[in-house]
Amino acid sequence: MILRLAAASVATTPLDFSGNLSLCLEAVFKARSAGAQIVVLPELCLSGYGCEDMFLSSWVSERAMKSLTEIALRVPDGILVACGIPLRLRGRVYNAAALVGNGSVHGIACKRHLAREGIHYEPRWFTPWKPGSVEIHPDLDCPVGDQIFEWAGIRIGFEICEDAWAAGRPGLDLAAGSCDIILSPSASHFALGKDELRARLVADGSRSLGVAFAWANLSGNESGRVIYDASCRIASCGRILSEGPRIPFAPVTLATADVDIEEIRTHRATSGHPIDRVPPSLTTLDLPAPESIAVARCTGNLPALDSNTEFARATALGLWDYLRKSRSSGFVLSLSGGADSAACAVLVHLACRWALEELGEIEVRRILSWIDLPSGALDATSLAKALLVCAYQSTRNSGEVTLEAARAVAAGTGAEFHSWDVDSLVEGYRSIAETALGRKLTWEKDDIPLQNIQARVRAPSVWMLANATNRLLITTSNRSEMAVGYATMDGDTAGSISPLAGIDKYFLLGWLATLEAQGVAEVPPMPFLRCITAQAPTAELRPRTDGEAEQTDEADLMPYPLLSRLEALGIRDRKSPSQCLRELSTEEPWASDPRLKSWIARFFRLWTRNQWKRERYAPSFHLDRHNLDPRSGTRFPILSGGFEEELREMLEG
Repeated sequence: MILRLAAASVATTPLDFSGNLSLCLEAVFKARSAGAQIVVLPELCLSGYGCEDMFLSSWVSERAMKSLTEIALRVPDGILVACGIPLRLRGRVYNAAALVGNGSVHGIACKRHLAREGIHYEPRWFTPWKPGSVEIHPDLDCPVGDQIFEWAGIRIGFEICEDAWAAGRPGLDLAAGSCDIILSPSASHFALGKDELRARLVADGSRSLGVAFAWANLSGNESGRVIYDASCRIASCGRILSEGPRIPFAPVTLATADVDIEEIRTHRATSGHPIDRVPPSLTTLDLPAPESIAVARCTGNLPALDSNTEFARATALGLWDYLRKSRSSGFVLSLSGGADSAACAVLVHLACRWALEELGEIEVRRILSWIDLPSGALDATSLAKALLVCAYQSTRNSGEVTLEAARAVAAGTGAEFHSWDVDSLVEGYRSIAETALGRKLTWEKDDIPLQNIQARVRAPSVWMLANATNRLLITTSNRSEMAVGYATMDGDTAGSISPLAGIDKYFLLGWLATLEAQGVAEVPPMPFLRCITAQAPTAELRPRTDGEAEQTDEADLMPYPLLSRLEALGIRDRKSPSQCLRELSTEEPWASDPRLKSWIARFFRLWTRNQWKRERYAPSFHLDRHNLDPRSGTRFPILSGGFEEELREMLEG
């Protein structure tokens, strides 16, 4: 017996029940057209995964149940569909997956292991299902809980996302019950390098449990901060049979593959799979038997994406989905002529390019129907010009190099470009402060206030542009600046979306250099970025006097490679200053640098005193294994002891 499985990715939106249902049905019909007999949809696909505290509201589960009933009625005969729902039962809410087909809901499996690390907060809303328990749903009259579904002798079970990652995974019990197919509805967020772990999980799970394993995942920027990269997979007996598109702009994508049930059973019988566990109860489906596929078909592995392409596609998709779901008319960007703002402009350009390439001009116009787009044929440059407005705002400390760099980036990405001088505004605020203080402000005594006011006066004009044109103001600060507070609140942190706050500056500089020299994926090199990569990053806020070196970010802080390492050690790995010192003392070039202790001390002091800034950042994307947004990642007290005792021990040791 050969069955055709499909794992579908859909770009859901929280609480958009009709839109989510439409996408799920589109996926089902596409799967049926491809000959699939079983299709698995993503976790919580009918409600959206990111409903957050609204999961605790009874009407959300009720509305999701209506969608479940409708999808059951509209699924074509001869196909089984697994779809994720929030299930309210006995006053508790469960993260569940229902199996529907032939007009009925046949049963519901519930998640045992709830995701509770990093950006996930599932225990706040859901109750973990008690292993081994089954009960009858009072309205649907179907079994709910741990069970294996048997369809014409073929046994099907569920592992819902985190269940597959857990040490005591339900798959061990399913294997003891001679399960043939495990369906895994998932909401597995994007992070650089994470997809390789998923591929191993799916392949190894199919081998160790002796099953066909079908993994479905969400796609796109679902709820603002989290990006999902699709990457659906089907594996059998340790082999990846099929993979769906990675980080697609299309709202519905599929992976389909044919699995040989007899091969699976032979593999299970000869490989010593777990049998010393209590298998779940058996639920028999009274449905016509599926027809065996005559010739098995699979596509195998797709090429892996390198980190530069992953970052580009994920962030561009995050911006694109944020734009369409917020129904904004485009973006406004304060283009400084430096690396961060240049990266933001390039990412908007890439979003335009990939949306046109993957969706087509007609669909792009339909999606952005409220925007007055150019009437002629659209390409990435003309679409970017319609969507992105950039402004270079100079003071007396700005230089010709950064002005020309900003102009070149705008031209290279297609953005609309403006340039104006804000020095009179700076002097006006300086005069007000001097009158109030009764003294002159000087660079010797008032360095930080005089720097900050230059960044701060740039915000109102671009905010006004954004407000007047219904656009999103992009905040350009990166994660390294976020870590140490190297940013001006209400200045360069002003904005409604912060696409770079999930990535460190060292990676970003390397990414721009790669784009300049060789491009990413099918995107050709961008030589205009030479004007950015040739510069040392600088805030360009402090006056330069004769014989004095130009202000640079690394002189103000520390080398960016070291800052990136300290982010990982001190924040992600939660090491103390002394532990960071021990680790870095074995790494060149820091091991031989006499400034290492002072840099570590600077990092921890800046990290602790700037938590209040991180509390106020615009929504940022989760792009790496850790992020600093306290609302979706790293939490740290606003007031603390500041590691002073630990720093003293390190410095004196």
